[in-house]
Amino acid sequence: MGHDLKRRTAAEFFGTFWLTFGGCGAAVLSAAFPELGIGFAGVALAFGLTVLSMAYAVGHISGGHFNPAVTLGLWASGRCANKHVVPYILAQLIGAVVAAGALYLIASGKAGWVPKGFASNGYGDLSPGKYGLAACLVTEVLMTFFFLMIIIGSTSKGAASGFAGIPIGFALVLIHLVSIPVTNTSVNPARSTGVALFAGSEYVAQLWLFWLAPIAGAMIAGALARWLYEDTKIVDTVVVERRAA
Repeated sequence: MGHDLKRRTAAEFFGTFWLTFGGCGAAVLSAAFPELGIGFAGVALAFGLTVLSMAYAVGHISGGHFNPAVTLGLWASGRCANKHVVPYILAQLIGAVVAAGALYLIASGKAGWVPKGFASNGYGDLSPGKYGLAACLVTEVLMTFFFLMIIIGSTSKGAASGFAGIPIGFALVLIHLVSIPVTNTSVNPARSTGVALFAGSEYVAQLWLFWLAPIAGAMIAGALARWLYEDTKIVDTVVVERRAA
């Protein structure tokens, strides 16, 4: 693995770790804290802030994907080179699993704590609002589709340079505000996988939906973006401009 790819995958590892630890940590540790819980709005804001902060911290190194669906959607739009797809996804998965493990270690340090859903995603009986499979499928496809459209649009030629992290972060806040009651919001297969491994086999059994739906929504958006935005050769989508040498 070349030096540049090592740096890129390290950036994706740290970005996905922070997204999973920060967003799911807000849900597990703070959402329903006695009397002072941050609730759905707080969790939604936490997820948005993780993406916003890491977009500026490491987005200029790897492009700031932090999500297998984003990587595949950008690949479908011609914004991610073939050679980066598999290494990025592996780094994202490892980052999410390590983050979930760290969160589990912290959360279980409280006497009498039980993981319950551990911020995992689900449908049917595992949905926060008991929404059925079809509703959860449509929600995840739509939410991820628009997330990718915002990512691609805000990083396209003609968009305000260097500010893409802001609309992308706030888009993730809005997505969570809408969809937490339905699926507990995935739009990110790595984030879903990391916490499900610690939540129990019933959540692992439903992971297929939280890979299929986000990837489908992202790749539809990526294909549409090839028509909607100016067609260029494959270039990396970077959410924050690199400083000139």
